[in-house]
Amino acid sequence: MDQNLFNDICLRQLTFSGVHEGETVAVLTRGSERGEYADAFLWAARQLGAQAFHLRMPAPVNASGAWAVGDSGLAGNRHAVEALKAVDMVVDCTFLLFSKEQFEIQDAGTRILTAVEPPELLARLMPTKELRERVETGAELLAKAQTMRITSPHGTDVTYRLGVYPTMSEYGYTDTPGRWDHWPAAFVFTGGADDGVDGKIVLAPGDVLLPFNTYVQTPVEITIEQGFIQDIRGGAGSSGLDAELLASYIKSFDDPRGYGMSHVGWGLDERAHWHGLTQFPGGMGMELRSFYGNVMFSIGPNNELGGPNDTPCHFDIPMRGNSLYLDDELIVDAGELTVSEMRPADKR
Repeated sequence: MDQNLFNDICLRQLTFSGVHEGETVAVLTRGSERGEYADAFLWAARQLGAQAFHLRMPAPVNASGAWAVGDSGLAGNRHAVEALKAVDMVVDCTFLLFSKEQFEIQDAGTRILTAVEPPELLARLMPTKELRERVETGAELLAKAQTMRITSPHGTDVTYRLGVYPTMSEYGYTDTPGRWDHWPAAFVFTGGADDGVDGKIVLAPGDVLLPFNTYVQTPVEITIEQGFIQDIRGGAGSSGLDAELLASYIKSFDDPRGYGMSHVGWGLDERAHWHGLTQFPGGMGMELRSFYGNVMFSIGPNNELGGPNDTPCHFDIPMRGNSLYLDDELIVDAGELTVSEMRPADKR
């Protein structure tokens, strides 16, 4: 993307995020990654009268160079952590999520925006106030519920006992002290009780495996009891390849907590494309988490919600064509939202 255009969309983002004169904004990167992001956000912050600086951490030391769950690159670097705690807003271009350092920075009142997706996707899925209102409507409904049930024509029938963990919303910007969000994003989620998820989830072709960044090709049956996966196998008539890949990946962590059920919710952005992985293979799948009417469940850590599970084994799995009930009220009907206030204007 042309740098001037990228500058402009970052200016729009920081405007949504309430950056103003007298504030201080830090942009966090690692190694040689996303230098153009830092340049754009620094320029945008100055246009809004804020002070700004770029904190560049060393590149990851793991052999693959890939992000590891909970590894912020800030562990043991108190000077860097204290610098980020002292500002009003951090633009995180590294992916701090699930790290102790992120929670500490938020607890200091610093708001955090993660921006790691390709610039073209950031431009197409620019947040809007209307989308925020729809996401917050969903969050209000979810926060009141005591149970969630998910079903599908493929055989999914699983129940989550709610009320233990907070409800969270993501709408792509943050203007509230201590709040984190991710650009782009448009979904709501909470977590089931640690021992309160029971039933079966059947993944169908076209559902999404993140962080594999792939689409399910063959059906996968996942049996859950008291909040933990007990069995993963291929669906009837399938080769079982996707089930084997999923099971093998979780097993490789040698951590029983990797089988725990984490957050669950649904997406609301009608602009987000289910086929997005075919267009933006370099991202982390935020478009797939957000597409309208998807029901997404997560495996692994729930410390983002305040839970005890901080395993590095993590999956987010957005599913198509599922139905979701809150306290027996139908909220998502085979991929269509039933509450008019959560629908885009042309679907009301």
